[in-house]
Amino acid sequence: MNSNLQIISGKWRGKKLSVPIDARPTQNRARIALFNMIESMGIKPGIVWDVFAGSGAFGIECLSRYDAEVIFTDNSQDSINTIKSNLKNITGNFKVEKSEAIDFIKKYAANADLFFLDPPYEKDYLGKNFVQKLAIIAKSGAIIVWEMENENFHPIIPENWSVLKDKKYGRARFIIIKKA
Repeated sequence: MNSNLQIISGKWRGKKLSVPIDARPTQNRARIALFNMIESMGIKPGIVWDVFAGSGAFGIECLSRYDAEVIFTDNSQDSINTIKSNLKNITGNFKVEKSEAIDFIKKYAANADLFFLDPPYEKDYLGKNFVQKLAIIAKSGAIIVWEMENENFHPIIPENWSVLKDKKYGRARFIIIKKA
């Protein structure tokens, strides 16, 4: 599906991105604000996991901005096809895998520096379950950018993790947490 979604900075700035039919993409303005926060904190990831990837916008933005390896996972075949299409003409170190995110924690969590966690708003339990399992395996210094619906959602922050930022942008709320 065509959209107004695009890469906002870096090598592929302005690249238009398609959006899967059932996705709720994070709008450009919110992603601009989010990446401004990330850069103001001096975060320069080496390995990024775009967990509930949808269109792949978060991970592709990282490929555009950083010298990072990016892992894209989603359980929807439409999302996987969209991500692969959005990655056309993009070079870099990345892999795209169709999977339930929680099933890949053991495979990817121990090495990733930055996690973009944007589960469907109506399935907020997916984010909570993922964070609880990830918290055990993630390395010290790992950062989660957790997007959730602004209303009626109360995240559970695991022990040994601290909140670096908690910002609201319209319907979206971003919590950035870091493992001690």
